[in-house]
Order: sequence, then C-alpha cells, then structure tokens
Amino acid sequence: LQGAGSRGDQARQLIIDLETRGKQAFPVFLSVLRDTGQGDLADMLVQECESPPAVPQLLDLRPVELELPGEKQHKRLPFLTGVASHWISRQALGKRGSSIVACPCQVYELKADPCGHCLILNNVTFSRDSHLSTRVGSDLDCEKLERRFKALHFDVLARRDLKAQEMVLELQKLAQRDHSALDCCIVVILSHGCQTSHIQFPGGVYGTDGKPIPIEKIVNYFNGSNCPSLRGKPKLFFIQACGGEQKDRGFIVDCDSPKDETPGASLESDATPFRAPSGNVDEPDAIACLPTPSDILVSYSTFPGFVSWREATGSWYVETLDSVLERYARSEDLLDMLLRVANAVSAKGSYKQIPGCFNFLRKKFYFMC
Repeated sequence: LQGAGSRGDQARQLIIDLETRGKQAFPVFLSVLRDTGQGDLADMLVQECESPPAVPQLLDLRPVELELPGEKQHKRLPFLTGVASHWISRQALGKRGSSIVACPCQVYELKADPCGHCLILNNVTFSRDSHLSTRVGSDLDCEKLERRFKALHFDVLARRDLKAQEMVLELQKLAQRDHSALDCCIVVILSHGCQTSHIQFPGGVYGTDGKPIPIEKIVNYFNGSNCPSLRGKPKLFFIQACGGEQKDRGFIVDCDSPKDETPGASLESDATPFRAPSGNVDEPDAIACLPTPSDILVSYSTFPGFVSWREATGSWYVETLDSVLERYARSEDLLDMLLRVANAVSAKGSYKQIPGCFNFLRKKFYFMC
C-alpha cells in the first residue's frame, strides 16, 4: 500500500485489495475495526453504504488512531471520509437500490509481472497495387501505446508494415505461446479497415499488400478452443481502423456541446473501398463457425460501417485512449475508461466519430499488477 502513492491512492488500493480477497474480506475488515475499538467507523461505513450519495465534495483524508489490544502504541490507518465513503459503497460493495451487493469475486486478478503479452501491429506504408494511402501519424499512435502498455507492466512487441499473411503468422505465434504464468493478453491493430460479413465481430483490417483480415478471425485465434492457456483470462483487442466508408456529420442537440475545428486538409480516414469478389459477397474467411468467445473485449475506434479519423499527430481514438489510460488506469475499470474515450472522441470535429466495444468479459478489469 505504501508504494501506491498518495494517501488517497493508498486508500483506494486498500479497497481494491479488499475486493479481490474473497466475499468475507469486507465483513472481516469491519470486524477488525470493531475489535480495535473503531466500531463507530464500521457503523459509519455500513450507514454510508445504505444512504444515497450526497453532493460530491473534496476528499477529506485524515489518519484514524487505532489502539490494538495489548499494545500501548497507536497505529495510524489512512481513511477516507465524505465522498470517498460513497466511493467505497458504490465501487467496493456495488450499491443496488437500498440493498448492498458485495462483488469482490467479480474482478480479474492481475498478479503476474509482466501481466501479459501485448502485440501491436502497425501498418503505415502500403504497396502500390493495394491503392491504399500511407497512414501518416500511425507511428506516433504506436509509440504512445507502446509506452503506455509498458508502463502498465505488459511485455510489448511492436511490428510494422506486415502483409496480411505476415500479420496472421504473428497473431498465431502469439496465440500458440504458453500464457499459463500470465494473467492477460492484448492485441492492438493500427491499419486501414473495411466492412466484412461476420457472425461475431464486424469489420476487417488490411495488410500492407491490400488483403483484408476479418477482426472475427483475429479474435478467434485467442478463444478458449484455440488458445487453452488463456482460458478464463481477459483478452483485449484495440482496433484503430475504419469500419466502412460512411462519414457521419452528426445531429443537432439542444444542449451546448464542445466544438472542435472543422476537419482540415491534414485530416484523413482509415476507410478504403471493400473490393468484393464475384457475386458481390464478402471474403469467405470472414465467416467462422467457432464457440462463442468469453473473456474477450474488442474496442473499435468507430461504429461499424463508418470512417475513423486520423491526423498527422495521430488518430483521435488512440490519442484519447492513451490520455484516459494515463489518468485513470489506476482507479477505474476498463469499461468506465472506454466510456470516457467514447464521450471525448464523439465531441471532436465537424465529421463525427464514436468508438465502441463488443464486451464478453465476465468480470471487471483493472490495469493493476
């Protein structure tokens, strides 16, 4: 706990630790408070959990004197009051109406160091025959995410400018590794994208030779049938690519919304026309008959069928994702952070973009070792 940072961070880490220690962790914690003469604090916690949240105030952090039985010296326990006690009731106990629902077991454990492997496939320059433009700014996206996931204790491998078959081989190589001693796996793909037919996950990404790979095919390399050592462990996919060619101009809302500059000449999309084979059907390898995946989350930079915007300084999605992870990865779960990303990206530009995800995780996911 002392290594978590400030006293506020230490207190948050304490609550998160309690969440992961089993169903009896929080009741035992309350019992210890009462046994050490701090029954009023235990009662306050229970009372706060059952009452509606008050107007948020600044955190009031102060030490509480605990005198342990048989000891003369006092022990100091950093404790949160005010809005933090509501944070405890909502985050640690899962408040539902007037009842208290404890859910400490519903969090993925990330105890390994490194937490897992992270593969970044970054396609920037495409062959002339592909008729796909150079993805200016993608190298900056790659560098940001490489630094970010290393800081979050992942073993990161970045590969640049791979043909479709080379991408497949890298993905298969990762899926075939032994992940038994690890707790998670991450795949990031930065490329041009397109629409494909699908059963589970929409969209596809291009290799530098202009050949598409369905997202569904990529994800299924890592499902429980094909990657046994990752069974029951979270598998996260972040896709910066277009889902199609539609450009969204948005709609007018009554309330004031943030306004960004009109997209200029430097603004590009990762959309490309999908060249369908004869019969006007999609690529046959976009169709897969596999078991329904679990413990998988696929985060898309844009809604299926729509373009994903990118500038010389990087893509809207990756820039925002990196910023949100930097600020909130130690305190919020992944889904809450992805909501922040979606909200921030949706406020950008005259052309609009809304990231989203297909979530098949069974528990909450925190980027913590």
